[in-house]
Amino acid sequence: MQQADEFQVEVQPDFIEKITRANPQKALSELIWNALDADARNVHVYCERNELDAPSAVVVRDDGTGIPRAKVQEYFRHLGGSWKRAGARTEGGRFLHGQEGRGRFKAFAIGDRAQWDVVYERDGKKWRYAIAMSAADVKRVRATPEMEVDEATSTGVTLTIAEPRRDFRSFDDGVWLLALGEIFALYLSDYADVSIFVSGHRLDPKAVIAGRKAFSLDDIEVDGAAHPVRLEIVEWQGVSNRALFLCNEHRFPLVQADRRFHIGGPFQFTAYLESSYVGALQTQGLLELSEMQAPMAQSLDQAVARIKDYFRSIAAQEARSYVAEWKAERIYPFSDEAPSTPVELAERQVFDIVAVNVARHLPDFETAAPRSKALHLRMLRQAIEKSPEDLQLILTEVLNLPIRKQEELAELLREGSLSSIINAAKVVADRLKFLAGLEAILFDKGPKQRLKERTQLHRILADNPWIFGEEFHLSVDDMSLTEVLRKHKALLGDDIVIDAPVKHVSQTRGIVDLMLSRQIRRHRINDLTHLVVELKAPTVRIDRDEISQIEGYAASVTADERFRNVDVKWVFWVISDDLGPVGRFKIGENTSTGLIHKTANVSIHIKTWAQVLDDNRARMQFFRERLEFQADKGAALKHLQERYASYLDGIFDATDDEATVASAFSDSIPDAAEAQG
Repeated sequence: MQQADEFQVEVQPDFIEKITRANPQKALSELIWNALDADARNVHVYCERNELDAPSAVVVRDDGTGIPRAKVQEYFRHLGGSWKRAGARTEGGRFLHGQEGRGRFKAFAIGDRAQWDVVYERDGKKWRYAIAMSAADVKRVRATPEMEVDEATSTGVTLTIAEPRRDFRSFDDGVWLLALGEIFALYLSDYADVSIFVSGHRLDPKAVIAGRKAFSLDDIEVDGAAHPVRLEIVEWQGVSNRALFLCNEHRFPLVQADRRFHIGGPFQFTAYLESSYVGALQTQGLLELSEMQAPMAQSLDQAVARIKDYFRSIAAQEARSYVAEWKAERIYPFSDEAPSTPVELAERQVFDIVAVNVARHLPDFETAAPRSKALHLRMLRQAIEKSPEDLQLILTEVLNLPIRKQEELAELLREGSLSSIINAAKVVADRLKFLAGLEAILFDKGPKQRLKERTQLHRILADNPWIFGEEFHLSVDDMSLTEVLRKHKALLGDDIVIDAPVKHVSQTRGIVDLMLSRQIRRHRINDLTHLVVELKAPTVRIDRDEISQIEGYAASVTADERFRNVDVKWVFWVISDDLGPVGRFKIGENTSTGLIHKTANVSIHIKTWAQVLDDNRARMQFFRERLEFQADKGAALKHLQERYASYLDGIFDATDDEATVASAFSDSIPDAAEAQG
């Protein structure tokens, strides 16, 4: 009787970990490709659900030829040495997609346990067995003995991925259908007898394809070999997306290019750049770095230019009928003479496209008086000639809004000014960039070592008291306890006599870094809270001395009767990157609040910058999601450099991470900035 096999995958653990961290959508596409490479004509993908209707497993089932039991070790043992070779075909004559042997391990980007139930044909009989793997020991593969099954049993593989990861989402939303539709659009067009079903929905790119156009681009010449390049554009209807994929010569999308398209009009599309050079990069293991290869970058630039030209010509064609009407009404803001230079021709085309979009979406434009329309068109021409890029971006974003969103924007403008709406969004965006930049200088190894507490960190935070709470405003900045008392008196308006300095319980003179105050008006009394913040350099851990210092401030306040004559709450914080052993002991189980002391009106807290930054991000999470804004490190450091250049002198050094330095000083390197754009 055949025995179960157990064998090891021959690869380093970190390599497997990298592969299994793939995006779930990309991982699922790899598993579908595996089924198609086994000559499957039908692939079904769906979720199994538990009694709480939550996904308990993901299933990928196909009717392909299966995996011969004798070849399990060959298929699974050698990661990076797949049996699939470039240019090879399946038994059914289709081109093979995979050739690196990685796809099957992508199951662990979706769940923690995977089992392949296989039925295949050998010697005129059908055989069944199973292969099992676990993310807990991903190098270990177990294959059960095979057993003969009824001749009517269909061949194929059913992959069940159990224990889905927490970031996994169901396939029931349209995002999955769109993403998979883009990837398999060309394949399903080439092989009409193949069907892919996701949660019962058949992927049918033809149903949402509005048009297709192909172009030949310049060959890529490398080491004396010429690689033909073909660009295919698929236009979608009812789908909102713009993307560019790199494909091998068999039109298999292998990776999405990091390119954005600022194209006016309602055009939604996916473009596919197809070349044997892409396949060569995959074979060499350079696919993920393809855009860093000069020949590929040049071909991508040409593809992007061709895509823009294509849609610009379509928009210009649609604009001609409008332009003819405007010329007949004598409101067209250009003379009847044809453009005399290529620049004038381009400007005229841009104007026509933008003007037509405005005419389509501007309420009552068509019914307005000719004089009014002429004024609009003249103003539009002037705006385009002065700042075409900004205008195109603004108009594209506004005019592409769904009708409901346009109505909501109009309602907002009736209730407030556009300027105030922009200001509110900018405040949130600037704060998110500030938090990301502050995190970089607090935690990145180089800046963290050089950041000075009093002359740099202190000064930046004094300008941004909101980071400690929206309700607080700055009252005292780097002053003595006596100045704290004066501010305390000014806020309350009480008859406090300041005829002697406030004495520190253990020092000659106590200097407070920051004091922030919150005052809430009640019917009879004022509810006043003072927040005293003691800042420490990121390299200083909060331990015995730092705790003693903040406790000394609290004790000094409670010991002076002039602070005790009204009902006022005092909150004391000491903040740094990390805690020492005494700090951790003091906090105990109060890790979320950092509370180490509390009386009726005094509390003392130990805080880390990680907690403060997380609290701020949580406060702004709702607004960040609605704005769909992501503050990347480069933009954040640039924001800090622009706003606080005088405070950041000496923070960044040539020995720092290259990306950090380049981001912080991008304004001083115009050539690099232009190249990036």
